[in-house]
Amino acid sequence: MVKILGFNYGHDASACVLIDGEIKAAIAEERLTRIKNDASFPIHSIRWCLEWAGLESSDLDMVVSAGQVLRLDAQHFFDFPPSIQQGLSGLKSRIKMAVRDKLFPGIGVVQGELPLYCKKIELRPDCQVVTVGHHLAHAASAYYTAGLGNKKTLIVTMDGLGDYTSSALWVGENNRITPLRSYDRSSSVGWFYGNATEGLGWRHGSDEWKVMGLAPYGNPQPGALRGFHPIYEGGRLVGPHDYGSFGIWRDHGSTHFHGKDAAELGAIAEKLGREDFSAEVQRTVEEQMEAFILPSLREVGTRTVCCSGGCFLNVKFNQKLWQTGEVEDQWIYPDPGDAGLAIGAALHAFYERNPTRQNSRIKDLYWGPSYTDQEIETVLKERGLVYEKPANLSGHVADLLVKNYAVGWFQGRMEAGPRALGGRSILMSPLLAENKDRINAKVKYREAFRPFCPSMLAESRDTYLRGARDERFMISSFDAAAQKKEKIPAVVHVDGTVRPQLVYQDVNPRYYDLIQAFGERTGESVILNTSFNVKGEPIVCHPREAVKCFFDTGLEALVLGSFVVLNLNLNLNKALS
Repeated sequence: MVKILGFNYGHDASACVLIDGEIKAAIAEERLTRIKNDASFPIHSIRWCLEWAGLESSDLDMVVSAGQVLRLDAQHFFDFPPSIQQGLSGLKSRIKMAVRDKLFPGIGVVQGELPLYCKKIELRPDCQVVTVGHHLAHAASAYYTAGLGNKKTLIVTMDGLGDYTSSALWVGENNRITPLRSYDRSSSVGWFYGNATEGLGWRHGSDEWKVMGLAPYGNPQPGALRGFHPIYEGGRLVGPHDYGSFGIWRDHGSTHFHGKDAAELGAIAEKLGREDFSAEVQRTVEEQMEAFILPSLREVGTRTVCCSGGCFLNVKFNQKLWQTGEVEDQWIYPDPGDAGLAIGAALHAFYERNPTRQNSRIKDLYWGPSYTDQEIETVLKERGLVYEKPANLSGHVADLLVKNYAVGWFQGRMEAGPRALGGRSILMSPLLAENKDRINAKVKYREAFRPFCPSMLAESRDTYLRGARDERFMISSFDAAAQKKEKIPAVVHVDGTVRPQLVYQDVNPRYYDLIQAFGERTGESVILNTSFNVKGEPIVCHPREAVKCFFDTGLEALVLGSFVVLNLNLNLNKALS
């Protein structure tokens, strides 16, 4: 069996373990440190992944780092084999790493040796240590999780910047990835979106989906943002944009960016109005990404596309690409940001050495920690909480949702990626429009315009969605069916779209049973689902974090494994009002 550790050191640091090409464990460092977008060396993620997989570091056959050059500080955390240590000590290698460490945040955090209690990760002398370029890792994360067999596909990777590349095209065929063309930072659609986000007063590299959520409230103003973004035509970059240098603020393990265009874009937003500005940002991004991708599909001669990189967190563009009619098979890797690089790098290393090994399309992202009922009950008892263990959990929680309770739902293994998929979720009935405002204001503590997603039974897809494909991961939006918009208003955005999760019984049986029970009671097999956190914090990972979030918000019920806790104070007030 080939045992591989993959990791990403930098923005959204992460780690994973693969055994014979199968993803056994994967987690972002932020989920364990509770620091949003944690850019630290992913020591906690690495240790957790090894422990979950039942491995010692000496069992590893390969360690794979995302990025063309191994970052300098990695040597402080690994006990590298002599051959790797010699490579690290070479002048040329050290110069390359020093330059990279200066350009990219999250590095240079160790001086001298680590404390004795922080043991180095020991590797066997024959353990291979390899690096995989940033965009190649993105490409691999999409291609090797798509299960396309020998079918030819266009692979598209687009983000802010990684290894001096912002936009790249590849051809995937016969289990191999071949580069087609790529462009540097002057091509970055991601940086344009990030600068616009900062111009609106939000965080570059973290809050871009706020712009996406606000855009449907406005009207595009074509041409208003000309000169602030790159231009594509015919699948090629024809108008590069000079982004200049970026300011970097390293804040408690996380990184904030400042683009020189942000202030001017902010002034334009004030002039146009935030809604119209956001609508034009979204229109521009869709226009440029389409001009890059569609001609390239025709050039390669395929109607299959795989995509990864932060730009493909834009669910509205993913929908627009699907609706062009030029794509028959569209696969967006569901963790397309930098946290997904660890898996991409590890998959590429595996398939480079096992080119005939076939892969299948992933069905879920439940690759994180889980906790037994015994562990959960210990947490509840230690905190002196009153709880119950219903005989019919699904029916009991469905009744709470029918009563319009806001419910914290903590079940099974934690999801990888940015979306809650029924492992660490906040749930509520979608039947009342005001529930959207209620959760935004009293649970998530975030902007009122932010939409929520529906989780629905997979077999109900065509009842609720128009022209949809299989979508298990909330990575694309679709038009809501006309006859259902008024039935589930809390999960339909202002433009009539929804960003769904199709739930399958064989993938998440407890969550499926809950949605089915809610459907039996209401006639609608849909539940409002959002991530179990508040604005600005990572999704809860451990039961004790779920308890903290529960009592710090307007949640009325908490479901931890088989146990249910009610917020007695909130429910008493509700009964009296």
